[in-house]
Amino acid sequence: MPVFILGDEPIFPPAQLATEEGIIAAGGDLAPKRLLNAYSSGIFPWFSEGDPIYWWSPDPRMVLLPERVHISGSMKKLFKKKTLHVTFDRAFEDVIQKCSEPRVNQPETWITKEMKEAYIELHRLGYAHSVETWSCDSPAEDSGKVKDMKKLQLCGGLYGISLGRCFFGESMFSLIPNASKYAFISMALSLFKNNFLMIDCQVPTKHLESLGAIQIPRIEFLALLQKGLHFDTLVGKWNFPVGGVNDFINQ
Repeated sequence: MPVFILGDEPIFPPAQLATEEGIIAAGGDLAPKRLLNAYSSGIFPWFSEGDPIYWWSPDPRMVLLPERVHISGSMKKLFKKKTLHVTFDRAFEDVIQKCSEPRVNQPETWITKEMKEAYIELHRLGYAHSVETWSCDSPAEDSGKVKDMKKLQLCGGLYGISLGRCFFGESMFSLIPNASKYAFISMALSLFKNNFLMIDCQVPTKHLESLGAIQIPRIEFLALLQKGLHFDTLVGKWNFPVGGVNDFINQ
């Protein structure tokens, strides 16, 4: 199957025409309209510095149904300690910067300057969101309440795109153990309460599998995507409550 070369129009061929590796197209730009069209078509950009922009729609696709997020025994203990605090859209630029920085087992990053600028613009437009994990000096009343935000330190988080009732995860980071898991679990349960149908995790990793993500055929992913896109997008900063995790794990 050939790789399509994109022109000036922000349109894509059907995702089903992707190569065996999952590449559907190359070229184009990262303008907001093209990016939003890509995600709504089941396609996402992924490329390295110096490469052309590659657009992907892998088969199978890694997804997590929010109500099926897995909370391990060790994570339940961490939530009960209440020494971490989660927010939405409080520090988007800091989160994407941390996600883009090289790591011990990953010296190179695919989050280029061009990518950061594009997603920061989508955040400004109300489509890209961040989830932040903060460390607390003393336990908060719950994961959604803390007395003094100035005393918190950013220690983990993630970011992605929201369209309809679908969230498309892009990257996450942790500066302390389990900080990204803490953010992901908190987000998943909050999205479940707000009737989100899925979190797109794109490609499989052991980290995502440990949180309950599964691989499904692309045709099933695209059907679930279309169902989720029938709902209105929650444009703008997320202001719905973060929390309810302890209620969930105590059931």
